Parts: sequence; structure tokens; C-alpha cells
Amino acid sequence: MQAPGSPLLIRCNKPYGVLSQFTPEGRWRGLQDFIDLPGVYVAGRLDADSEGLLLLTSDGKLQARIADPRFKMEKTYWAQVEGVPDDTALQALCQGVQLNDGLTRPARARLLEPPPAVWEREPPIRVRLNKPTAWIELVIREGRNRQVRRMTAAVGYPTLRLIRAAIGPYTLDGLAPGSWQKQALIG
Repeated sequence: MQAPGSPLLIRCNKPYGVLSQFTPEGRWRGLQDFIDLPGVYVAGRLDADSEGLLLLTSDGKLQARIADPRFKMEKTYWAQVEGVPDDTALQALCQGVQLNDGLTRPARARLLEPPPAVWEREPPIRVRLNKPTAWIELVIREGRNRQVRRMTAAVGYPTLRLIRAAIGPYTLDGLAPGSWQKQALIG
């Protein structure tokens, strides 16, 4: 149970096609379709075409600590990529990749074998019968626009589906797409 006056923290599994804001825009839905809780704000963003963990809080300082790269809170992503990345590509992701806005910070990258047990995406990703896909886990400490997608493309393996699995100690565990849960602060 939450103590009165303590910051509220929410874990949400944002589905594909939903913005990291409450109001819809154009063809994208907003979080208002999933979370009916006044006074909470998104801590960090996740593109509408990406899925997974969003944290929301009622506390501005906590929001900044979660979202701001200066605090170096790791973000863990699972990317389903076109092709099967080799050791050279994974090593490049680990060392940092040159993007049009500069070199990324070193990351952790590994092939996920077996692939993670995730829900079906609606709509499904495009599949090429003659091109296999693989899942990689990428852990980064910065948050450039569409960074994971740009990193995997830069090493020759475009992202087909992207799920944020964790932000620091907070994970997707136990959350179905579109669901949310109050979360005790960790650490």
C-alpha cells in the first residue's frame, strides 16, 4: 500500500500504435484509452510503433531521474531484426555505432536464443519467407530519437519489432499489452 503523499509510480505495457502521451494524434491512440488515473505523467518516451514498458509518475523529480540520460538508468530493449546478427554486428553495437548525430555510447548486446516469449503484435510484422529474423537484447544508457532502430540498421540488421523490456530495475513482468500496475519504488 502506498503511503499518503508518496510519489506514485505506474508500470504500463504500451501496445503498438499508442503514443507516449494521453491524447491521441492522427492515426495513433493515446494512453487515455488504457490509463484512467489523473496526475501521472510519462517518464521517458517510446515511439508509437514500439511496444513495452513505460513508467509514469506523479513526481517531477522522479520523472526526470527516470528519463534523463545523465542519471544513466539502463533501458533494456528486445529487437526482432531482419537477418541473424553475427558476432561482428553484436560487437559493433557493444562498442558504439556511428549514427548521423554522432557515436552512440557503448551498449550491451546479445542474441536472444531462444527468442523471448512475447505476445502477438497487432498488426503483425512483415515477414519475408526467404529472410530469417532473430531477437537481440540491447541495453543502452542514452535515449536518442529512434536510437535502437538506427543502431541495428547501422550494423545491417533493420528492426522489425521493438519492445522495451526494462527501465532500470523495473520490468514488463506480469503486464499484458495495454495493462498497467502501481509499482513500489525500488532503490
